[in-house]
Amino acid sequence: MTDAALTIPADLLPGDGRFGSGPTKVRPEQLAALAATGTTYLGTSHRQEGVRSVVRRVRDGIATLYGLPDGYEVILGNGGATIFWDIATLCLIERRSQHMAFGEFSSKFAKATAAAPHLEEPSVLKADYGQAPDAFDPAPGIDAYCLPHNETSTGVMTRIERPAGTDAGALMLVDATSAAGGLPVDLTQTDAYYFAPQKGFASDGGLFFAILSPAAIERSARLIPQRWVPATLDLGIHIEQSRLEQTYNTPALATLFLMAEQIDWMNAQGGLAWAAERTGESARILYTWADKAPYAEAFVTDPAKRSTVVGTIRLDDSIEAATVVKALKANGIVDVAAYRAAGYNGLRVGMFPAIEPADVEALTACIDWVVERTTH
Repeated sequence: MTDAALTIPADLLPGDGRFGSGPTKVRPEQLAALAATGTTYLGTSHRQEGVRSVVRRVRDGIATLYGLPDGYEVILGNGGATIFWDIATLCLIERRSQHMAFGEFSSKFAKATAAAPHLEEPSVLKADYGQAPDAFDPAPGIDAYCLPHNETSTGVMTRIERPAGTDAGALMLVDATSAAGGLPVDLTQTDAYYFAPQKGFASDGGLFFAILSPAAIERSARLIPQRWVPATLDLGIHIEQSRLEQTYNTPALATLFLMAEQIDWMNAQGGLAWAAERTGESARILYTWADKAPYAEAFVTDPAKRSTVVGTIRLDDSIEAATVVKALKANGIVDVAAYRAAGYNGLRVGMFPAIEPADVEALTACIDWVVERTTH
């Protein structure tokens, strides 16, 4: 019997088999709400109230979810969090940045600033995949400190805290792409907390959102006139357009609507505290199972750094993770393969708020069932 021919008993299967780390599960209720708009939303102008009201709904919803500190603003634009690295390189980093680089995405931001001809060589604090530096190393001349709240590629989460001993006015730039909506954060410890919709907010990609402090807004207003900045990367334009409840160019309307539905649902359940408790429950289920399973262990060895939104599990070398993934996929359980560049034999499990903790528990039972039948 091949792995793909295994049929997992129906009573073991999760109610929904989508465990991707982005794009991730979209709740059916979101899709039903979008369909119910009929001809009144999709296919209409993003400059008109029908769409601008949804942008307003998303921005207000994020403000409610996070309880924005005084003067902080929610900004959006086209392109996703990857685009925001370029925006930050042009509009927020003045001379030199310091980066924590301990996975695929945190390393890419460091590379982007290293390639920028108008910036000095960045300071980069590296750690192996599955680990993270414990703290920044402040130094004179560094005006921006950059790290991910959650490294999506490896399932490592960090503490968001301004380092002591920095130059006056240094900014804290936090990539929250897989953390936003699922991990708690004190926004006063950040100046740009930026993310995309396709993970915790159960939508599609193609947009970026950034919660900006007054210091970040002031920095961008001062730097942009001094540099050539393409209009699509001009943070000042994105700030101006966001205040008008719109984007500089046409956004993905379905993405905005699905995100609005998800944010409303999260706020109705109890907001960010509820969401973080829910993802924490899923994580406890996953890591407790991994601790008990004789063939599995958490990829992130430090329990304090194990993500509660993206769980990574290493399997014993006697078990081919690809075989397990293939058998699960044949039974409708999808997107649990480890990130391609992480380099370990194992699984990666999205545990965002849309994902039921009971489904995470069912997933672990299915993995046990498959491993028992594919190990010789």
